[in-house]
Amino acid sequence: MRIIPAIDIIDGKCVRLSKGDYSTKKIYNENPLEVAKEFEAHGINYLHLVDLDGAKSKEIVNHKVLEKIATQTGLKIDFGGGLKSDKDLEIAFESGANQVTGGSIAVKDPDTFISWLEKYGSEKIILGADANNEKVAISGWQEESSKKLIPFIQKYQQKGVKYVICTDISKDGMLEGPSFDLYRKILEYTSEGNNGIKLIASGGISTFDELPRLAEIGCEGTIIGKAIYEGRISLQQLEKFIINQ
Repeated sequence: MRIIPAIDIIDGKCVRLSKGDYSTKKIYNENPLEVAKEFEAHGINYLHLVDLDGAKSKEIVNHKVLEKIATQTGLKIDFGGGLKSDKDLEIAFESGANQVTGGSIAVKDPDTFISWLEKYGSEKIILGADANNEKVAISGWQEESSKKLIPFIQKYQQKGVKYVICTDISKDGMLEGPSFDLYRKILEYTSEGNNGIKLIASGGISTFDELPRLAEIGCEGTIIGKAIYEGRISLQQLEKFIINQ
């Protein structure tokens, strides 16, 4: 299971929110590159970088932060937040993203999202399926759609999606543990032999002991944010976990 630390960006700074609420913003570091370099120094190879300004606006905003991290570290970065047009996607890839995550676009403009899949391939395009009460949430979690989570994922699985990041919003930033049951359910309904989705768990990770459990369920990766920043899980623990897998 891949370990994928998260850096969320507002005004170019590394922040965390609780349940996606922008009013709960807490700044952890003024320099996201410093944070990324520290991750890399502890054997971490992946990074989940979210442009929270972009998620609220009509276009990508913090692509310069992406470019800085991509050019000054060897981390493989998946980038999301505010990717709403072909131009946004081009900027993200040109700025060094290894993969991009499309969430709101997959709900509001499925034709565009599918065209991205066709153009860039399923290794490059991740479906962001963030949910509240098993309903898909969009626009930086400011809106809840009427779409049910599992049929939504299944629809895109049929279109060729391989990677899915699923965040249970009720858990995000709360340090109360991830949604094990939800992830089991998703994997149960989307396992089709070699065509099963690669599920990346996100939200609520609070202790190191939860990581082996997520691996056991079958999650391909897990995104960890606040637990690292609040010192609940150390980078040394993550380094050992990566080595011992």
